[in-house]
Formats: sequence, structure tokens, C-alpha cells
Amino acid sequence: MEVVTHFVNDTVEFYKWSLTIADKRVERWPMMASPLPTLAISCLYLVFLWAGPRYMQDRQPFTLRKTLIVYNFSMVVLNFYIAKELLLGSRAAGYSYLCQPVNYSNDVNEVRIASALWWYYISKGVEFLDTVFFILRKKFNQVSFLHVYHHCTMFILWWIGIKWVPGGQSFFGATINSSIHVLMYGYYGLAALGPQMQKYLWWKKYLTIIQMIQFHVTIGHAGHSLYTGCPFPCWMQWALIGYAVTFIILFANFYYHAYRGKPSSSSHKGAKPVANGNATVTNGHSKAEEEVEENGKRQRRGRAKRE
Repeated sequence: MEVVTHFVNDTVEFYKWSLTIADKRVERWPMMASPLPTLAISCLYLVFLWAGPRYMQDRQPFTLRKTLIVYNFSMVVLNFYIAKELLLGSRAAGYSYLCQPVNYSNDVNEVRIASALWWYYISKGVEFLDTVFFILRKKFNQVSFLHVYHHCTMFILWWIGIKWVPGGQSFFGATINSSIHVLMYGYYGLAALGPQMQKYLWWKKYLTIIQMIQFHVTIGHAGHSLYTGCPFPCWMQWALIGYAVTFIILFANFYYHAYRGKPSSSSHKGAKPVANGNATVTNGHSKAEEEVEENGKRQRRGRAKRE
């Protein structure tokens, strides 16, 4: 018990010390004064992962077609805004794409970048709805380890990022990922419109490939910064490398089972979903072709609940 007490006390002292080097600009921003709101929301997410399937077990699945259309295209707008603000802000601030330290000043462009990164962090909390929609639609098989791992860790890790490094090279990965999310949620928004859109959705496989490329670029970018001694916090660079490696492994496994581990004939029926952003691209429409058709059948049969 004494060991536990010492560990807790040391952790508290370390956190207090870390606050002395946190970014003072963001401490009064919503959700940033304390990690507790972020941790509480993440815990509620995990509780819903346990309680949601049990609640839906003996109930008919919800269709949520209109909700999914609004949600996915809203996420397209949000991620486009984030990518646009990061690109324009970094250009105006004269950022380097190879090595950019954090500037903690109140320069208008630096605050603009920090604000865009804060919205990026908020978007990771909004993305918890991906899982909620899966469970309400009884697509339990889509709530994979990759899906949960991504959603739960991104929200927490980006709170840390905004608290201590909301600028500098943090803009690089967020810009790439938010741009990919524009494509990803655009795909799901189109899929939710109905079976008539299927002929335009042949490119879902390439979303996963783009995402895997993203992780390799992240590792290369962070590795280059460490090699050249870029004055961006080393702990953040090593964390990015370790985090990206886990996603490369998980995505490679996903890609193999979704597109390589099955007979080619099955690909015409829609193998499995792409995987979501920094994580699985499964937000409420995985197996898009099959699901859209299934939704249509449910509506005709009157088996699924309406919104």
C-alpha cells in the first residue's frame, strides 16, 4: 500500500511540475484547464461500449439514415475547416515543413494555429459518435480493437498535445489527418445517401492505403526531426513514432484480412470497411455497399427502427 501511495504522490507532483511548462495561452480554453473532463468523457465512452450492446441486444436496430447523412457531412465541413486553418495559418507564420519549434507567443497566426489544433482535439471527441452509431445499428462486429483503440487514445493524447505543444510541428500530422478525414467522412456521407451512390464509391480501398502512408510519413517526419536536432520536444517526437508504429501494425493486419485474405470474387460484394482516420475508417458505414442495401431492405420490410 505504501508503494501505491508513493506512486500516486509522485504522479501528482510530476503533473504539478508539468503545468509549469504548459502553454499558458490555452489554459482558459474549454476543456483545457484540467484533464478530468476529457478522461470522464473517455470513461463514459468505455461504459457505453459495455452497456450499449446489452441495451440493444433484444431490440431492433435503428436505421439512422438521416442522422448519418447530417453527421458525416458535418464532419466533412469541420475537418475541412481545420485543415484550411492549419494550412493558411502555417503559411502566414512562415512555418517549415521539416523543423518547426513551438512559438508560445500571442502572435495572431500562432493563436490561429493553436485554435485550429484545439478544434482538431474536439473533433476526436465528436468521433466517439462513430461507435455510438455502430452500436445503435447493431453493427457490433465493426467495433473492433483498432476502432476502439483509435477513438479512445486520440482524444486523450490530443488533450496532452494541446496542453503542451499547440503549435510548431504539431500542425503537420493534424493537417494530414484532417485532410484524410474530409475524404473519409465524404465517403460515408455519400454511402448513406443510398444504393444509387454505390457506383461512385469504388475508391474505399484506397482510403486505407492513404492512411497507412500517413503513418509512415509521420514516422519519417519525426525521425528526421530527431536526427537533425530540431528544437521541438523530443518526448512528443518519440510518442508520435511509437503511436504510428502501433497503427501500422494494426492497419496492416486489417488491410490483409479485408482485402488480401479473401478470394478476389468477394471484393465485388464489398470486403470490409476501410479503417477510420488515425484509426479505423469505420464510423457508421463500414461495409458500405452491403449496409446500404441492407438498410433499404429493412425499410421495405419495416424491421428496422426509424429515427
